[in-house]
Amino acid sequence: MRALAKLRPGPGLELIDAPEPECGPDQVKIRVLRAGLCGTDLHLEAWDDWAASIVQPPLILGHEFYGEVVQVGADVPDRVRVRHRVSGEGHVVCGHCRNCRAGRRHVCINTQGIGVNRHGAFADYVVIPADNAWVQPDDLDPDLGALFDPLGNATHTALQWPMVGEDVLVTGCGPIGIMAVAIARHAGARYVVATEVSRARLDLAAAAGADFVVDVSKQRIREAQRDLGMREGFDIGLEMSGSALAVREMIDNLNHGGRVAMLGLPSDTYSIDWGKVVTHMLTIKGIYGREMYDTWYAMSAMLASSQRLREAVTSVITHRVVADDWPEAFAAARSGRCGKVILDWS
Repeated sequence: MRALAKLRPGPGLELIDAPEPECGPDQVKIRVLRAGLCGTDLHLEAWDDWAASIVQPPLILGHEFYGEVVQVGADVPDRVRVRHRVSGEGHVVCGHCRNCRAGRRHVCINTQGIGVNRHGAFADYVVIPADNAWVQPDDLDPDLGALFDPLGNATHTALQWPMVGEDVLVTGCGPIGIMAVAIARHAGARYVVATEVSRARLDLAAAAGADFVVDVSKQRIREAQRDLGMREGFDIGLEMSGSALAVREMIDNLNHGGRVAMLGLPSDTYSIDWGKVVTHMLTIKGIYGREMYDTWYAMSAMLASSQRLREAVTSVITHRVVADDWPEAFAAARSGRCGKVILDWS
């Protein structure tokens, strides 16, 4: 089968002919139809310090995917069957640590990432635990099916607190930030303001439902508050950029009692004004991955009930590239002038 792999330490990837993976008794084998590029994949392709510290080549990349089940293991329950169309939960958990046993699988201390710690879905076939296969409706758009992993990140972050009537600030308009804008709009926020330095991504955020977009290389968030008639500050912050400057400016523009969900990973440590966090009684919560599987139920229900949300989420896809042309896909994703890039493996 075709597979896009990191064969040895160092920059670069290779499209190789690899053996098809074997399906274990509690696993399913999936014919990959679509796979999305993630920032993680860019790190692995470039082989930066983080990639070198966590990945052991050879490794097939890819963790955002949608495909068709072609084989099920002997111990797999009937809820997953051959010919089912599925999206994949990218985190494989141990099932026996304290958090797993308590039903908090998303904070399993032994989590393995598909396409990071085990072979992934940039290939014609991938094998995953049956519990990680999320069965989709037969008529779901395959491109949308490939978005469920990052959409889950956006959903997990955005729905930490009730949003009805609240003013929401989203810092960072990569694909997940843009999807968070769409979810905040769907969930009943009063105003949704998004910040970025890329004009193309700000336009995508506006199309997804942002009331106001701020190019923070030219404008300040406080100006958006003034133009929208906001008198006190934002109630909820969704931090998607990993930028220290974005975090500091977000804190400066929150109302007292404001709540922040942080998904963006910083490249280095940084300081913030903890005095303001204390005296303004701010709540800051780190977010990682998706809640298994509450987040999956939430995003499936939201998409099934809203054509507008489906269109807003799908609008984040700006590039669709056949798998054999993978360098083109990586170049587009690395440019920063795009939304989500989808590889077509069909």
